[in-house]
Amino acid sequence: MEGNCFTQRVILVTLLLLIVATLLEGQGTRVGFYSSSCPQVESIVKSVVQSHFKSDPTVAPELLRMHFHDCFVQGCDGSILIDGPNTEKTAPPNQVLRGYKVIDDAKTQLESTCPGVVSCADILALAAHDSVVEAGGATWAVPTGRRDGRVSLASNAGNLPGFRDTIDVQKQKFSAKGLDTQDLVTLVGGHTIGTTACQFFSYRLYNFTSTRPDPSINPSFVSQLQALCPKNGDGSRKIELDTGSATRFDNSFFANLRDGRGILESDQRLWTDDSTKTFVQRFLGVGGLLGLTFNVEFGKSMVKMSNIEVKTGTAGEIRKVCSKVN
Repeated sequence: MEGNCFTQRVILVTLLLLIVATLLEGQGTRVGFYSSSCPQVESIVKSVVQSHFKSDPTVAPELLRMHFHDCFVQGCDGSILIDGPNTEKTAPPNQVLRGYKVIDDAKTQLESTCPGVVSCADILALAAHDSVVEAGGATWAVPTGRRDGRVSLASNAGNLPGFRDTIDVQKQKFSAKGLDTQDLVTLVGGHTIGTTACQFFSYRLYNFTSTRPDPSINPSFVSQLQALCPKNGDGSRKIELDTGSATRFDNSFFANLRDGRGILESDQRLWTDDSTKTFVQRFLGVGGLLGLTFNVEFGKSMVKMSNIEVKTGTAGEIRKVCSKVN
């Protein structure tokens, strides 16, 4: 009888320890996490982003995309920032990313002000927010408290959404990260700023179906794109993702989809698939549908995305230098 009681007590204590450990590692993020330990964090990151944006506005979409690519691979843990062979940085979808110096500059200032306190993952989340605001988007409260991951492998980047993905594949990839169809449409709307390269969509312009271009492209737009991206031309040439508004964070991206002027095939499919078209229409204020305000919804979806598989509590580490593990 005593043996049974002892065994039960051991099991109970073990369960309690497991619960405590889970709570410690899963405290989650919160707004104002650094209010006592590093109250200047948001102003420092904002100042650094503003400085870089002033000299090069194209850095804004790069930082936004970097945060997105970080979160979709092993969670929002700053692992995309780590240097080295076969790290996430070297994966094909990430090789064109820029903006790492912005994060490094912010980290240098924060290490001088609050050494060993602010994670690189949080700096990236804050920088992505500040980039949207600098480009004319609305602000939102950014929860912090993430810790940095120690693992960064290019082989883990295979689940990033791709420019040829069908809507079903896109929804599957987003759903696997706890994001729904509205989040999908909203976050892809981040393509309202930035560019892509001819090599990622020129196949739509020539012999897409037998000898004809992709029929989902507005015929009058095809000739414009062919002039920008001629057959066998420079595949690295940069083209606006949101024609006519690539530096302004607004909802014109959705108007371009409606008009058959989406650049990436995966983007244009948001209009041609009924399950996503409804949300595009709601962002455009189509009559008879409950409207959605893109700037407001984007902030909400960004908060959801920025909490994907975060490391908190005692998990991970706080890197001294963002490009290398301690």
